[in-house]
Amino acid sequence: MERILVVGATGAGKSTLARAVSERLKVPYHEMDALYFTGPGWAVNEHLTDDVLRLTAEPRWIVDSIGSPEVRDPLWEKADTVLWLDYRRRVIMPRVLRRSLRRTVTREHIFGGNRETWAGWLSREHPAWWAWSQHAGRRAEIERRTNNPRFAPLTTLRFAHPRDTAIWFASLG
Repeated sequence: MERILVVGATGAGKSTLARAVSERLKVPYHEMDALYFTGPGWAVNEHLTDDVLRLTAEPRWIVDSIGSPEVRDPLWEKADTVLWLDYRRRVIMPRVLRRSLRRTVTREHIFGGNRETWAGWLSREHPAWWAWSQHAGRRAEIERRTNNPRFAPLTTLRFAHPRDTAIWFASLG
């Protein structure tokens, strides 16, 4: 495991696992949301593709995302391992709701200095809405990719429950 994608639905714990694996294996970690959102008002990185191509040219890395459409293929082509957090909605939704509530109440700065707001909870772009509405589609996309002969060289580890992920992580040397 040298070039790792941690994939799954919003709220599955991709960033948490990616950070932990990064520390354990001493692999540089890159947070996709921080690469994607670069400024106030949820400004999008105009150089995202170049930034991703640059980081995937490195011999070792871990990224916590399936990748936005413009960088998805380069990420998957350069990766050697996929860690798939394939958790059900009933696992993910409480996590997303707790995280968003904490971020909203504490006015925590996230990606590009942005914050989650009470008004944001009404938007279809809010993480809670996004996690609910995109869960099935994201799962299907990851399933397609992991079964695609183009990505057959990838080692895919699929975890159906956080307990499975914890057991695997505990076994990492």
